[in-house]
Amino acid sequence: SSDQWHRTPGSHENSSTLTASMHATSSPRVGYKYQVRNSPIDNVFVVQHGCGKPNANRVRKAWRMERVTVPGMTIASSAQQVSTDAVPAKARKGIARVAEALVADTPGETLKQLVQYGRALPVLPDESRTLDSRIIGCTSQVWLTAELDGEGKVVFSGDSDSSVSRGICAVLFDALQGLTPEEVVQVDPQSLAALGLGSTVVTPSRSSGAWNVLEAMKTRARTLAEGGADCASVFPSLTITADQLIPKGAFADSQAKFLEPDQSMVMRLVEVLKEKKVGIVAHFYMDPEVQGVLTAAAAHWPHIFISDSLVMADRAVQMAAEGCESVAVLGVDFMTENVRAVMDGAGYDKVKVYRLAEEHIGCSLAEAADGELYTKYLETAGANQGNNLHVIYINTSLRTKARGHELVPTITCTSSNVVSTVLQAAAQVPDLNVWYGPDTYMGGNLAELFQRLLRLGDEEIAKLHPQHNTATIRSLLPRLRYFQDGTCVVHHLFGGEVCAMVRAGYSDAYHTAHFEVPGEMFALAMEARERGMGTVGSTKNILDFIEERVKESLAKDYPTNLRFVLGTETGMITSIVNLVQGMLRSAKASSGNDGVSVEVVFPVSIDAISTATTMGQTSNVISELSIVPGPAAGEGCSTSGGCASCPYMKMNTLTSLLHVCSLIGTPAGEATLSAYEPEKYTDMSSDGATVAERGVVPITHMRYFSKTGVLSDNLVKDILSRNNMAKSS
Repeated sequence: SSDQWHRTPGSHENSSTLTASMHATSSPRVGYKYQVRNSPIDNVFVVQHGCGKPNANRVRKAWRMERVTVPGMTIASSAQQVSTDAVPAKARKGIARVAEALVADTPGETLKQLVQYGRALPVLPDESRTLDSRIIGCTSQVWLTAELDGEGKVVFSGDSDSSVSRGICAVLFDALQGLTPEEVVQVDPQSLAALGLGSTVVTPSRSSGAWNVLEAMKTRARTLAEGGADCASVFPSLTITADQLIPKGAFADSQAKFLEPDQSMVMRLVEVLKEKKVGIVAHFYMDPEVQGVLTAAAAHWPHIFISDSLVMADRAVQMAAEGCESVAVLGVDFMTENVRAVMDGAGYDKVKVYRLAEEHIGCSLAEAADGELYTKYLETAGANQGNNLHVIYINTSLRTKARGHELVPTITCTSSNVVSTVLQAAAQVPDLNVWYGPDTYMGGNLAELFQRLLRLGDEEIAKLHPQHNTATIRSLLPRLRYFQDGTCVVHHLFGGEVCAMVRAGYSDAYHTAHFEVPGEMFALAMEARERGMGTVGSTKNILDFIEERVKESLAKDYPTNLRFVLGTETGMITSIVNLVQGMLRSAKASSGNDGVSVEVVFPVSIDAISTATTMGQTSNVISELSIVPGPAAGEGCSTSGGCASCPYMKMNTLTSLLHVCSLIGTPAGEATLSAYEPEKYTDMSSDGATVAERGVVPITHMRYFSKTGVLSDNLVKDILSRNNMAKSS
């Protein structure tokens, strides 16, 4: 089909040789010839992979490539096409040679061959078995070192406490021997599929481990290509242990210093919150200085909560139910509006809700949705024939939500539930057209995710949603649209150049990415996710992923340094530190386990890093880094390209929080505080309801879905009835 498998005459009767330039869904064997022989079963052919002469012992059954038909040669293909041209010829030959040596009659025999391979691997000396040489993400302990020989070729050495992992190392070392550092870096992970070490031979975790070993080999090779300079020292980082925070670079140091706040400031805040009965809900992206004080204050006043935007509203309702007379929202304006709307809906309209600035606390994404382009996008959706649903990101104003619902049936979503929302809607409403907005990156990433689902097969898709399979996902993709002109200034920083630096220096680390990041960073995290080394989703999803990896490491009896690339706003570091350090301290106290550390890497925009000489700083100021985040004029963040830190969120300061709290309950203060309240949207929409009342409807639909797992009857009826009205008109 579109894969363009080239058919050439075979040397055997009723056979043809197919040379593939990309891989098939069920058997991603790249760049090798396949012998396709006729079989007694109609339209099914036995597939033999590899190079060289046919060998009866190497025949694989047709299910490995699903159905191969002749003529036509139609083969189900991956959504992501992998060209063999990028893999050095020497590497292809090495992989083919090792694949030949591993061939056996059964998967069990192949496994024995793999273990036998490992027995020939020289034992790595104890002095080389260090934390720095350990490969994270493997089921067992695996160590790897690399050096150049006299001809400039990479010589890998390694070992493992598992015979299977040891065999994997031996196989990869043998297949890629004699390559230059540059050639090793060019090896595509998909080319390893030719080795046949899939789930029929080794466990899925071991199979992913082989990919992790290759990524570690490529990272070591990049270091050698750079003359020994550690590529993983490009970005600032913060290492967390049970007893210490170890920053690397000026930016990381500035993040760390606020994690142990001034206790006098903490108690000053606690006193005013108790006196005025004020609850606080804050977003994960708050400035570390603010989060540090809030976290410490929460030990003395229970009505303080830091979370993502969806949970903020729920906790505000709980605070009101527990006696708080007002709630301060530390976030951007749409978050305050959302809290106000949800509290009104819960019957707490008398409880005051305050922002922390008199001026507008904006959001580039929300403002994009308020513009004319988004209105035209919604008008197109409303005029479209068929069943239509507008899925709007919660990071928008009530006015945008109201306008959306007026033009198209609308449901709100978050980065953590957007996938399940779309899949459930598509399953529940026939031939549904989904119009997502306004975040362009999230929309593109959603489409990319669904494309990748096609590679996983029905069983894996059913784990995400039991009513979906490859056929339904393939049918949905043409009916999924997303807005093309909305981005978050923070997540926009994770673009192509930053991603290239992350891939070069941190390909063997854990990768986290918010759903809003550009496609390059999303793809990198998705690749890592496929081998158990990454996650994509909301801030809560990222925090949960880090927690699970730390739990796994604490359960083992050997030391580990986990490295995470933080593909979202840097304000999350406070929550990460509190979570991780709490886990590490608990493990140390209960079992004496003090061997796990966690390094969080802050990728920064290329436009916002400056050399030390440019900034006029000395090496002792910037630790081991030759570059630091911030524009050339000095350390810091800017909307033109900065340190992955939201300038709008940073309008929420401790000074403004204390100022607002001091005004609450005073005669003069009540008049002043009106400027700090969220916009009320009391103007009327076309149907006679207020804009606020209409804007709440999509949020109500989302909350129903969150509780029940299905779209409400009211929303489904709205979708179907508007379609019928359009037909009749």
